[in-house]
Amino acid sequence: MFLLLFFLSYSSSIHSSCKLGRQFQLNALHMPGDVTLGGLFEVHFTSVFPELIFTSEPTKISCQGFDPLGFRHAMTMAFAIHEINKNPNLLPNLTLGYSLYDNCATLVIGFSAAMSLFNGQDEEFMLQENCSGRPPVLGIVGDPFSTFTIAASDVISLFRLPIVSYYATCLCLSDRKRFPSFFRTIPSDAFQVHAMLQILKHFSWTWVGLLFSDDDYGHHVAQSFQSELHHSVGGCLAYLEMLPWGDNPVELKRIVGLMKKSTARVVIVFAHQIHMIHLLEEVVNQNVTGLQWMASEAWTSANVFETPRFMPYLGGTLGIAIRRGEISGLRDFLLRIRPHDKNDNENSMVKQFWEHTFQCRFAPPPAEWMEAGGALCSGEEDLQTVETTFLDVSNLRPEYNIYKAVYALVYALDQMLRCEPGRGPFSEHSCASLQQLEPWQLIHYLEKVNFTTSFGDQVSFDKNGDALPIYDVMNWVWLPGKIEVQNVGFFKKTTLNDEELVIDEDKIFWNFDKVPRSVCSESCPPGTRMVRRKGQPLCCFDCVPCSEGKITNQTDFWSSKQNDLCVPKKIEFLSYNDPLGICLTTASLLGTFICSIVFAIFIYHRSTPVVRANNSELSFLILVSLKLCFLCSLLFIGQPQLWTCQLRHAVFGISFVLCVSCILVKTMVVLAVFSSSKPGGGSKLKWFGSVQQRGTVLALTCVQAVVCTVWIISASPTPHANTRYHNDKIIYECVVGSTAGFAVLLGYISLLAIISFLLAFLARNLPDNFNEAKFITFSMLIFCAVWVAFVPAYVNSPGKYADAVEVFAILASSFGLLVALFGPKCYIILLKPEKNTRKAIMGRDIKR
Repeated sequence: MFLLLFFLSYSSSIHSSCKLGRQFQLNALHMPGDVTLGGLFEVHFTSVFPELIFTSEPTKISCQGFDPLGFRHAMTMAFAIHEINKNPNLLPNLTLGYSLYDNCATLVIGFSAAMSLFNGQDEEFMLQENCSGRPPVLGIVGDPFSTFTIAASDVISLFRLPIVSYYATCLCLSDRKRFPSFFRTIPSDAFQVHAMLQILKHFSWTWVGLLFSDDDYGHHVAQSFQSELHHSVGGCLAYLEMLPWGDNPVELKRIVGLMKKSTARVVIVFAHQIHMIHLLEEVVNQNVTGLQWMASEAWTSANVFETPRFMPYLGGTLGIAIRRGEISGLRDFLLRIRPHDKNDNENSMVKQFWEHTFQCRFAPPPAEWMEAGGALCSGEEDLQTVETTFLDVSNLRPEYNIYKAVYALVYALDQMLRCEPGRGPFSEHSCASLQQLEPWQLIHYLEKVNFTTSFGDQVSFDKNGDALPIYDVMNWVWLPGKIEVQNVGFFKKTTLNDEELVIDEDKIFWNFDKVPRSVCSESCPPGTRMVRRKGQPLCCFDCVPCSEGKITNQTDFWSSKQNDLCVPKKIEFLSYNDPLGICLTTASLLGTFICSIVFAIFIYHRSTPVVRANNSELSFLILVSLKLCFLCSLLFIGQPQLWTCQLRHAVFGISFVLCVSCILVKTMVVLAVFSSSKPGGGSKLKWFGSVQQRGTVLALTCVQAVVCTVWIISASPTPHANTRYHNDKIIYECVVGSTAGFAVLLGYISLLAIISFLLAFLARNLPDNFNEAKFITFSMLIFCAVWVAFVPAYVNSPGKYADAVEVFAILASSFGLLVALFGPKCYIILLKPEKNTRKAIMGRDIKR
């Protein structure tokens, strides 16, 4: 249909001009200027479109239901442009003009008006360098409807012409890839949904009905609301219904009947006032009272509902409204509006406003009007003599967004024209010129707009073209003789992820005796549990008696012995305060202390043969690693935290590998020394120098470090509250995350220990009097025995006892290594110093 109604043109080689093949007669208001801005507004509620006739005559569209507020929106844009033209600091030496069109609340008219702004409406223009006619618009303010804006933006965005909407809230318009030139001064529906959800959460309303309009605005917001309701509020939808376009009695009767039968007391409506009018008529017909209405910003402040007829049903309504602002001088400007003798299309909106306000007709009037005694309009009537909402500027909300949208475009244009040649933002630091302006160049400046209005609000756009969001929370108060929509709070975004809701409940008027409740099922009392009703939402459940020993479904509580009270479950973990934890902690600290004493003894006697035998550096390294082994056991004691769970096995694994790898290298050195004493074996020692020994220890330890790192990154051990062992206890433990990682860690330690044991066993009978291989064999035998016994004991130990078993294994193997490796040496150093000689160590000059 759009293609048939689109502006067709053809070229004539004779006249060198283009001519529109078809033209719409649109309600419009124009003012010429050096630069023109376009505007799209809803000045009529609906339209009558004639049958399509394929002629070159203009298509006449009859718009019906004049909306004074929609006309005030258009005049607010005109006022802003007049104000800017008087401002010497904005666009100096440049006159701003406007072209304003009425969309008549009809998609095809709104789309046609947008295309007229983009292409022009002149019937003929010359194909020459100097074009005749009105200059093209540099930006468009509007359309108020999301669906109309989407249709127009899909085409206009291809040419990067900026569109700044003051009322289109559809979340889909934040898609920068699809709508690269779209901006708006009203918050998107995503924020509107957040606002509604936070109000529901504030009043603990979890059982609600949702109605939405059959358009892009309604579909997108309903989908977003439905997906976030349970996650954000824990709520459910009692029903989800789409409101039809126009007056559809059968469908509306069905929807209202469903609302009447539902147990949900809260009804949320995301729709425009044109949908709500028909819905409320049916609500009145069926006398559906007792509902708590929640209004979207599209109809919260609509005056058409503020009548005594609707208030028994809508009284106490809560809603959100776009930010209210003040525009100084607007009322005086509105009072100066007068119809004049321009072409009817140029002045049609003003004339229609005049006829609607004063109930008259301009000449020549329709014959039936004169027959009915209707009056003729003179154009000199006084607006101050009539009572009209048109002049009420005390609650400017859409108008304030329009005002900001116009100024945003003008500030962008002003910054563009102030660009200094050679310092511009475009290629080779060039600037844009008004004569050869590309629309995308204006968008560049529009994205960086940042100014403050006279009302004190900052205006800027984020990466999606959305302005900083803020809503007022409104309440419909039913007062004697009048209706008032008052502000009772606000909801705003303060930082990137911070939202704030403030509601003054003392100001709220309820249509009930108290704050209404809307839940599908009340919370279950103690001694009962929830059982979900089959085929119904999660919020709907029955309460049945709990099984023996249970009065709650909360995992952190258990029933008292009398089954009449919820008491916290006992918490259990290997603590520093219980006897087992105290014993293990004492043993760990004792082992660390003994390691320190042995280390001091070896330092003091470092020059003696017993200490120097078989690389004293490795002996010191073994002592350090044993100290770490003793200390790492402390990570297994205390309530598990994420960092202790991650560190306990990593420190344990690396410490033991460091210790066992040092023992392995010492054993290999013993074998190499013995082999070198045989004929032709001297060359073997070159492979076991100090550098090679350190390198081998480092390499073997790094393998374990890599295993621990991969384990923590891929499947990190984490703390876990386990209720599997005991229903009345919570056992805090560390889940290993990856059983394979734990097995590889233990397996690698075991492999090194077995190799050390085998090599030491082979070297146990070497001829030296002080053969360290014997002690290594014994130490490895103790080590392997402890860890072979550990595995089945660990697997079969529940809760904190599993940690205790692992700590015991660490301490036992550490003490075994410490005693077996360093006990004999300390005995010689301290008690038998006469044996601490080179000859004694080598087996010579020893008295039997």
